[in-house]
Parts: sequence; C-alpha cells; structure tokens
Amino acid sequence: MTDFEEIYKQHFTNVYKYVLTLCKDESTAEEITQETFFKAIKNIKKFKGNCKLYVWLCQIAKNTYFTQYQKQKKISDTCIDFSNTPFDLEKNYLDKETIKRLHCLIHNMKEPYKEVFTLRVFGELPFTQIGELFEKTDNWARLIFYRAKKQLQEELK
Repeated sequence: MTDFEEIYKQHFTNVYKYVLTLCKDESTAEEITQETFFKAIKNIKKFKGNCKLYVWLCQIAKNTYFTQYQKQKKISDTCIDFSNTPFDLEKNYLDKETIKRLHCLIHNMKEPYKEVFTLRVFGELPFTQIGELFEKTDNWARLIFYRAKKQLQEELK
C-alpha cells in the first residue's frame, strides 16, 4: 500500500463530511471529495507541512467546491425561467442592489474575516470546524465571525 492510499483511507470520510456541509448534496460532495484527492495527488510536493494534512485537504476541497459552485451559478443564472414568477421591478431592483452591495462588501473584507464569514454563512460550517481549518479554537472563529458580521452591518447602514 502506498502512502497516498493510507492518506486517502485516513482522511476521505472527514473530507467528505466537510464538503457535505458546504454543498448539502451527497453526490456533489462525493464528486468534489474525489476531485480533492486527485488534486492532492498532483500537488502533494507543494504540501509544506505548515498545517495538518487534513486542513490542507479541506482547503483544496473548499476551493474546488467554490470553483464548481461559481461555474454552476453562471450556468443557472443564464437558465432561469421567469415565466411563473410574479415580477415587481422596484423590489427586484432594490434586492439586487442590496445583494450586489453585500457581495462587494464581503469581497473587500480583510482575511480572516472574509473567509470565516463565508464558511459560516454560505458553507454553514460549525465554529469548531472553522477553528480547525485555521488551527484556532471555536471561540476564535465565533469572535472573528461576530466582528465580520458587525462590520457588514455597519457598512450596510
């Protein structure tokens, strides 16, 4: 058995569970987890050991998920059917403007606030997992999330 087979056996389930918390779909989680390990095999020489191997794999998984999510979003945005949707132009415009502004604010946040906020809100990860990804405590993740949320609330006023 090679070292990578051992890594795969040891970490597959946890990486899969992590991805499942991001996407909420078993088949997508499995596909992204497989892609994660494929990328890890190709890039194992780039792993410097600055963090736990599990954290590195989760970072690859997260990036893979968000890349796939963005591709799917672009596809679905062009295929939306508005035929059965009641359309209020003013409300729709205000919502789009607020959402656009919120996305810009999130995009311009400094790290780690941006990533912690994104993982918590969009990835719906528990604070314990977020803390593990940053090699910090769950209380650290809570504090960073709270500060990020406060920052966004202030900017939206």
